[in-house]
Parts: sequence; C-alpha cells; structure tokens
Amino acid sequence: MKKLVVIDACMRPESRTKRILAPILESLEKRYEIETFSLNDKGYPAVGEKILRERADGYVPEEFVRMARAVAEADRIAIAAPFWDMSFPSALKVFFENISLFNVTFADNGSRCVGLCRAEKVMYVTTRGMDIATGDPLEQATPYIKALSWLWGLGELHVVSAQNLDYSTPEQVDAKIAAAVAEGLKLCEEF
Repeated sequence: MKKLVVIDACMRPESRTKRILAPILESLEKRYEIETFSLNDKGYPAVGEKILRERADGYVPEEFVRMARAVAEADRIAIAAPFWDMSFPSALKVFFENISLFNVTFADNGSRCVGLCRAEKVMYVTTRGMDIATGDPLEQATPYIKALSWLWGLGELHVVSAQNLDYSTPEQVDAKIAAAVAEGLKLCEEF
C-alpha cells in the first residue's frame, strides 16, 4: 500500500480546516497507509545557532530524522494548516525547519540543491478568515510551500481552501466548508 504523510498544523480542536481535512482523509485511507504528524503543542525548537552547530557536528535528534525520512519516502503529502498572520501557524515553519535535513529531504549536486523526496503530489488544505484567495500576493503560505517543494523535490501542489469565513454567517461557513470538502474529494480521485 502506498504511504500518505499528513502534517496537521491545526491548533484548535474545533478547527474549520480539520472539518475539511477529515472527510478527505476518510477517502484517502482506502488507498493509502496514513502517518500523521500533529504539530499542536509539540514545542519543536526553532532552528538557531545551537541546532546548526549540532548538525554541523553530525547530531540530529532521531525524532527529526525519522520524521524527515517519513516525508522523504511518502508517496503523497497532505498539509492542513489554517491561514494565520498572512501565512500559516509558526509551528508548521518550525516543523519544516527541523525536518529539512541534508541527505534526507534534499542534497546538492555540486552546483545546486536537489530534492530527495518522492511524493509526486502535495495537497494543502486551509481555511482563511479573510477574503484572501490562493495566489493573492497577501497569501504567503502557498508560495512558501511551493518553494519548499522545489527544495525537497516534491511534485505538484494542490490547494483546497475556504475563505472569508470570519465574515460569513454560520450557514455560509458550512456551505463554504462543504464546497471545499467536495473539491477535496474530487481531487482525491486522482491524488
């Protein structure tokens, strides 16, 4: 069975992003073995001088190596993160920093970086309180994930989103989430 790694950066139990993610994962679990990394309250350290020095000395905590290998070996990756401060929660960036490991997720060929990950498709599931669409210059999560995909050698990025939820009625929120779920389930057919 193929492997799907899910990176869950939803910080609230009542997350609207998780409302979209849950039925998508129900669909995908029929075809994939799923491993989920839930980032809420993990407290991963920001990569700074100490961690960089340890890496230069050849030390990386086994937990990060294991997670980086899981991402590198995944056939597909799903990222779930709400739109926070024009991007995504900082826990997701810190997670990416900790698993972006030389000779695991990327390497170099002497003249440029080369990605070592094998996932041909990445799904990014998100909700935005504001009326900011994917591709809007104010939305910085998708460009970052695309750039990281280049570094790691990941394939095509598919975004499933619902927006303007903070300025919608509960009925409108439900309808927007239902539309995003339908979009995600359609994507699952070829994901």
